[in-house]
Amino acid sequence: MSDAPPDAVPGLTDARATSLERIPTRSRESAVTRSSWRLSVASAEGEGAIVLVETSPSEAFLRGEGVFLGWSPDRLQAAYEALRPRTEKSAMEMPQLG
Repeated sequence: MSDAPPDAVPGLTDARATSLERIPTRSRESAVTRSSWRLSVASAEGEGAIVLVETSPSEAFLRGEGVFLGWSPDRLQAAYEALRPRTEKSAMEMPQLG
């Protein structure tokens, strides 16, 4: 799924994204269920995931699971950006009609 180079994530060998999916997320401080993005990753060190939790349109935070457990927010952000899938075509592109 990921086209990231093998050394794209410092601290992990041959890290590659295996899936990106939308998941429901709850937190202790809120009774609201939010929708988050879960980027699953495989590497020589093991498996893990980075969850992007959007608390509002202008605020979000990242949570690490598995091999990413205990990583700093800056390190999680860099890994998420390096591994997330990219699309060739802009999602905001409008089709020509008529």
